[in-house]
Amino acid sequence: MNPTPTIAATSSQALWYLTRASGIVALLLLTGTVVLGIVTAGRFRSANWPGFALQALHRRLAGIAIAFVGLHVLTTLMDRYVSIRWIAAVVPFTSSYRTFWVGIGTVALDLWIAVAISSVLRRWINPRHWRALHWLAYGSWPIALAHALGMGTDARLSWVQGLVGISVASVVLALGWRLHRRWSDRPPRQDPLAARRTRGDVLGANR
Repeated sequence: MNPTPTIAATSSQALWYLTRASGIVALLLLTGTVVLGIVTAGRFRSANWPGFALQALHRRLAGIAIAFVGLHVLTTLMDRYVSIRWIAAVVPFTSSYRTFWVGIGTVALDLWIAVAISSVLRRWINPRHWRALHWLAYGSWPIALAHALGMGTDARLSWVQGLVGISVASVVLALGWRLHRRWSDRPPRQDPLAARRTRGDVLGANR
């Protein structure tokens, strides 16, 4: 009796489970990274969480998220149950297997790679250009979410749908808080006629 097919099947199944698990964890970590990025950009401060602590947590969480994304991609390429070439991991829509869903996952990966490289080279990049590149992280999150829902075999499970719902709600709430903070920090708009009257009163008082 040849045990090789059994070992190969067991190895493939283990890779399949690892791919699914790492994908889900990566999505949750990316969600946390995006939420912390939004909160940090809004200059959130508290006694327990000063600004530098949030920034440090944001960077570390982003690093861990990238590691799990890398694990997800690596196990996907190693799994022989489906044939996905390495080029499909960096060039979107080149996979013969589920071209669209794999392709948008590649798009999300490429955007995160661009953000990671820009973060490493931040001191040599114009701050305005760096912020523009960093916005790619926010754009990559819904793409990664769509990849998980369209590609993942676990998307129909209730607990996975619950995690997705929590992720979406977290990002939406963070964006809502950020927009509210931005508008509340703006100075009140003054009526032009009232401004002219105020200037006239000041000039009259100085005569």
